[in-house]
Amino acid sequence: MVTAVTAALVIMLCVALVIAFARDPGLPPGEVALGYEYAWDRLDFETLWSLSGPELRDGRSRPDFVADKRAAYARRPELGGLARDVALEEVVTGSDAAVVRTRLELRDDSVVRSELRLERRGGQWLVVGYELRAAPDAAPAG
Repeated sequence: MVTAVTAALVIMLCVALVIAFARDPGLPPGEVALGYEYAWDRLDFETLWSLSGPELRDGRSRPDFVADKRAAYARRPELGGLARDVALEEVVTGSDAAVVRTRLELRDDSVVRSELRLERRGGQWLVVGYELRAAPDAAPAG
């Protein structure tokens, strides 16, 4: 009898965990966009691959994507670690699509803005488009 009750409890716990994971909405699009921006700044290509949809992976597997990016940026290490701060400016979210605008304050006091397009796929938000935007306050004061 005790074995049957224990088995029933284990099965119910497993079902509850499956339901909890299925209902978990994952990170919101703004958090994914911030993670994407920070991953670029750190030249963390494994994270970039994980946060990107196939549109931004150029048809490459994770190992190929990471190896290609590392090789390309090995000659330009100064392109990493440029951001002093990354902030969300606007997040517009639909049921399965979102647009996130970010503001990056760089260490040289300039400002860069970007627009990230995200889609919800397989229960998580993925970046499917990325575009740098003109930053009106990027011009030096004078």
